[in-house]
Amino acid sequence: MEGLRRPILNTQANKVNLSARTGQDVRITQELNGPALEKRLKQKRSKAYMEAMVQLDAHGAICDNSKVQELVGAMQKEFADLKPIQQFIGLVAKCNLGFPYEVHTLDIVGDIVDHYKKGRTLPDGLEKARILAQHPSYAFIEVYTNCICAVSDDGTVSYTRGGDNVR
Repeated sequence: MEGLRRPILNTQANKVNLSARTGQDVRITQELNGPALEKRLKQKRSKAYMEAMVQLDAHGAICDNSKVQELVGAMQKEFADLKPIQQFIGLVAKCNLGFPYEVHTLDIVGDIVDHYKKGRTLPDGLEKARILAQHPSYAFIEVYTNCICAVSDDGTVSYTRGGDNVR
């Protein structure tokens, strides 16, 4: 039965989707699942990405939409190889404005930078990153639908599913 072979393992492994946008730009996206997606998210962040993200609390990003667009662009560039649904929903970091502000967020869906006072709840699943964002070991926290990534100043990543027990 020559033509009836079928894989037993990894039947839902990496699928590669190619999509061409108009113009000269061709974007390759991967549908990563399970361990492959986790491995990708644990990769060290690039220097350019780290430099862009530390600008979140500086240079008037809260008031300047072009700065917000630069930050969102840096995020999209860093994870250009992933499908949009696999990208993070937002970023949480310690706010340097001082009391009563604790953290600030970048919501990529709404392209919004917001600063949160102590006691004000963060939206859309970002609250689970609040405590970690205030920890001095992390530059910022990336929040995904099913996990969070705590990113250190040097770009190394501590990963956790669902927001518990960062490793």
